[in-house]
Amino acid sequence: MAPSHAVRCCQRGLSWIPVIFINLVVCWSYYAYVVELCIYTIANTEEQVIYLIVFHVFFFMFIWSYWKTIISKPASPSKEFCLPKADKELYEKEEFPEAQQEILKRVARNLPVYTRTGSGAIRYCDRCQLIKPDRCHHCSTCDRCVLKMDHHCPWVNNCVGFSNYKFFVLFLAYSMLYCVYIAATVLQYFIKFWTNHLPDTHAKFHVLFLFFVAGMFFISILSLFSYHLWLVGKNRTTIEAFRAPVFRNGPDKNGFTLGFRKNVTQVFGDQKKCWCLPLYSSLGDGYTFPTRLVNADSEQGNVEHQVIKCTVDGQTNPRPLSESQNHLLGNNMHSEEQKDSSLANIEVCQPVSITMENES
Repeated sequence: MAPSHAVRCCQRGLSWIPVIFINLVVCWSYYAYVVELCIYTIANTEEQVIYLIVFHVFFFMFIWSYWKTIISKPASPSKEFCLPKADKELYEKEEFPEAQQEILKRVARNLPVYTRTGSGAIRYCDRCQLIKPDRCHHCSTCDRCVLKMDHHCPWVNNCVGFSNYKFFVLFLAYSMLYCVYIAATVLQYFIKFWTNHLPDTHAKFHVLFLFFVAGMFFISILSLFSYHLWLVGKNRTTIEAFRAPVFRNGPDKNGFTLGFRKNVTQVFGDQKKCWCLPLYSSLGDGYTFPTRLVNADSEQGNVEHQVIKCTVDGQTNPRPLSESQNHLLGNNMHSEEQKDSSLANIEVCQPVSITMENES
């Protein structure tokens, strides 16, 4: 037991190395820009003030969103998704997978669970011993199931999922703006140092290296940021982009898409004034999501809506899905559907907490 505990402690310590590295680079960039460039290199006072004000705005937003991504605890399924004691004992006693699946199916009828494994089985985590909610996956690094898991990011030493995905996207956006601003304002002094139009001082190394580092990070972050913007527009996670979610009727990569505007609203919230701030504003509870299922789940019983509490960003969010679902699937979508009379009839199952559409 002791050696394994020591190994886990070492792994936890080593996992902070990328975060420490990023913070050291950021601290050096702050010193190089503020001290070596603005104070020692730029002679014009007005230019110094403007550069420093804009720089600190980007710097503050970058640090704020970065550390919000780091410190936001990944949201995990609540006890409602654990097997009852009697069913758990039966599940552990059963030796045949088919019998175990029957137990899971019986329990899952009372839960808002509509996705399956690739073979059509109920998604059950043996490690956490619970039925996985839709879009939930187990992170081997964090050793927990994470709601709407996107990926585990070593640069923030945290799982990116339902509780902090907005913060992660903002972190990419502000880090990109931080880098491009530094590169753009340093460029003229980079050229002057490079062509020897400025005297060789201790600031030369910092200014030259600052431009290269900012440019390098900007290029690498740009591709990642563009990819996650595409994911937000499609309402997919990184996991779902590589492996489409499986419903009763089979895999459907667009199973959770609601249209670009509503997809963005689901991540950033319905208050546009909060979109650019790393404050929690995502819609939903992390357990159930509006979806465009092509067929009703015939094995799913009528699930009366349960208020499942989800703690995100230090506060409990008991808002049921139906509230965000009604907002996302509001009159806009219904009016658009009514325009096309050739579409198949849309059937809404009221007792079920997910709106399901039949498509011919």
